[in-house]
Amino acid sequence: MVLIDPNGTDRRAAETELLDVSVVIVSYKVRELLHDCLRSVEAALAGLRGEVWVVDNASGDGSAEMVRADFPWVRLIANEQNRGYGAANNQAIGPARGRYVLVLNPDTKLPPHAIVDTIAEMDAHPDFGALGPKLVLADGSLDKACRRSFPSPEVAFYRLFGLARLFPRHRRFARYNLLDVDEDTPLDVDSVVGAFMLVRRVVIQQVGMFDEAFRLYGEDLDWAFRIKQAGWRVRYHPAVVVLHLKGQSSRQRPVTSIRLFYDAMHTFYDKHYAGEHSGPFNAMIHLGISAHEKAALLRNRFKPRT
Repeated sequence: MVLIDPNGTDRRAAETELLDVSVVIVSYKVRELLHDCLRSVEAALAGLRGEVWVVDNASGDGSAEMVRADFPWVRLIANEQNRGYGAANNQAIGPARGRYVLVLNPDTKLPPHAIVDTIAEMDAHPDFGALGPKLVLADGSLDKACRRSFPSPEVAFYRLFGLARLFPRHRRFARYNLLDVDEDTPLDVDSVVGAFMLVRRVVIQQVGMFDEAFRLYGEDLDWAFRIKQAGWRVRYHPAVVVLHLKGQSSRQRPVTSIRLFYDAMHTFYDKHYAGEHSGPFNAMIHLGISAHEKAALLRNRFKPRT
């Protein structure tokens, strides 16, 4: 393993050459999870020339201090205010020097082979623009977000109005999370999830970085949409399994997270679908999204607190 010291001779020697991978982690108020994630990343970079960026979004919980003390080889950006997920990722993606960029959540724990194996799969398929592994939750179940279809009006209708829940294996109704396909089957998908998203440097140069109009949700879907529009494939690779202790940051601000989730739905629809439909149809879609937001906020208000 060669970790590039942000202050050492390895950095100066490597300035003119690409590394194998740049790992980019945006963190908010999850110090202990970030610590465990970085330990797993350190082990998973064995045999690779890599760099690790942590962008702390004004956590105020000692996360930045922990990184400085325990992981001095990490390139740390400590924001004085929360800039949002997409903007914070872009702070590191911009100067990253890997031929691949791995966008990674701090609530993940990698097996030792995760980065090597996903890079090998990308190297073997030069038309893959982005790749994600199988993500599993703490109880061992599939994190359904790790392989998705785009939320087109049709797909969103099936999901928002409960048809996907009623018919979880139906090829059409369950298309958003591809629940009709065995979770261990590798396949091309519309999008993988930003919790672990490996993207080629040349793809980022072609399509750009995250759209900062998305503050917390939807950035990965939008990125994948642009990647596929540019002619690249997006691949789900379940041979690599990564633990995702999901939702730790968003639980700390549940109302804000709900609002940002539905804001992202509005933004994604307007950006990618509104131009294809009439004004009344678009108004109906936005009304439906807003209705579901109000229902989600109401459920959260009466949710038992632990």
